[in-house]
Parts: sequence; structure tokens; C-alpha cells
Amino acid sequence: MPRPITISRRSAETARPGRPTRPGSPSLGETSAGYSLVELLFVLGLVVTVSGMAAPQLLSGLDDYRTAGAARYISARMQRARMDAVMRSSEVAIQFTPAGNGYRYAAYRDGNHNGVRTRDIQSGADPPVGSAERLPDHFAAVDFGVQAGLPAVDGGGLAGGDPIRLGASNLASFSSNGTATAGSVYIRGRHAQYVVRIFGTTGKVRILKFDRAANQWKPL
Repeated sequence: MPRPITISRRSAETARPGRPTRPGSPSLGETSAGYSLVELLFVLGLVVTVSGMAAPQLLSGLDDYRTAGAARYISARMQRARMDAVMRSSEVAIQFTPAGNGYRYAAYRDGNHNGVRTRDIQSGADPPVGSAERLPDHFAAVDFGVQAGLPAVDGGGLAGGDPIRLGASNLASFSSNGTATAGSVYIRGRHAQYVVRIFGTTGKVRILKFDRAANQWKPL
């Protein structure tokens, strides 16, 4: 008779698929590579450096975005006032008045058919159209203002001083036939500078941004 084949317990464990590996020994596909403390410190320093370089540009871009948004908002308010004047067949004006360190603005309509006037606004003869607003309530760190040393948008010397250039009454008036009070309203952020211009004959509104690199105003 042939002798029976015997397999030792040790050989059976070796041949059995999926047997567990010894503690501490690397499994199939596992590498023993890692990162040294020096490498980790280098990567961390690189991340901090790149972040520090990008942060000022990011903040400047955000400031410009908010200031441009404020200029567009004021432009839209003026265009709405012009449209209201045409639809009502009556003068509508936006008045800018000092409020603390900034300005507030509100629209009024001609209630006694003699044009929108400051004294009629104060007496209630020219009622408001909507409520008064302030730019910082909608756009953080943005208000009416002009940075020192900038040229005036109309070429008349420096633009410093009063940012509301609409005459003594600070009224941007729009008539029923589409004409308007000519003037400029300067809007300033922490770094960015914009201006909203009103053309009297046509009543149209235009936004310009001051380009420091070119030292001139450019249409938005």
C-alpha cells in the first residue's frame, strides 16, 4: 500500500491563503516611506509665504469689487430717478446731505410744481420717494469721498474736498423731459476710487474709475 501523505501544521499555515502577517511587517503594496520634520517645516513655511503674498492682492480686489458695486448702485438710483421724473411728468431729485462722517441720500418728487428745492423738502412740500440710505449700510468700508491728490474728472484741478459736486444744494435733479443737473459724485473705498458723472443735457449717467498706473480716469 502507498504511504499516506502527511502535511505538517507549520506547512499548512504557510500554504493557507490570506494568513495574517506578523506584527510590524509591511503588507503587500505598503511602503515604509514617510516625511521628515525638516520636510514638513519646509512645506509649512512655503504655504505661509504664499498666503502672505496673496492676501494683500485679495483684500485689494475685494475693496475694488465693493467700491465698483457702490458706484453702480448710485448710478442705478439716479437712472431710476430720471425714469420716475419722465413717468410722473414731474421733477424728481436725489439729495445728498452730510451725516456724521459720511453722507445719506434720498429721492424726492416735486410736490408743488416749482422744482425740488431744499426748503420744500424741509417743509414737506416735496415728499420723499422711498427712504433715506447710507452707502456703508450696503457696502462695507465704502462711502462718498475722494482721495487726496487726484485730478478732478472734469479736468478742473484737484478733486479733493467735497465729494458731492452738484451745486450748493447737493441735489441731482431730473426733469420730466429727461434733462438733469450736471455734476459728479465721488465714491471711495479703502484703496479704490470711482466717480458717477451726470450729463445735464441728456440726463445720462456714466461711471469712471481712477487708474493710478495711468494717472487718469477711465470709463468702467
